[in-house]
Amino acid sequence: MRFSLAQVTKSTAVRYAAVGVVNTVVGLSIIYALKYFLEFGDAIANFVGYAIALCGGYALNSRWTFNYAGSDVSGIVKYLIVLAVAYACNLITVLTAIYQFSVDGYYAQPLGIVPYTVVGYLGNRFFAFAQTRGASAARE
Repeated sequence: MRFSLAQVTKSTAVRYAAVGVVNTVVGLSIIYALKYFLEFGDAIANFVGYAIALCGGYALNSRWTFNYAGSDVSGIVKYLIVLAVAYACNLITVLTAIYQFSVDGYYAQPLGIVPYTVVGYLGNRFFAFAQTRGASAARE
């Protein structure tokens, strides 16, 4: 059985992951640059990196990933709620790794990506962007 790129990218999970890769590269680049060049602390660098990356994430996830048909105001508010919860899970993971397990801050930052991604995907799919256009958006 053959799969085309178009078939594979019909999955919201695959699309969310693709947007996530872009956001991760952008976010971690900013985090590491702030830590290295400007000597920001872990929490502040983490916050700034994620805040910048989430701006592009809304546009890509609402339209491309989930084919959202609802109000942008409602979508943005729900998206920010979901990402606030996801970010809290991320920050708890990062700071726990650093302060409870003595993991270097540069290595601890990527550990926070796992809970952030899982909570973000589920929250966006079933809460923030649940109102979609067409049957293709409902595919897993």
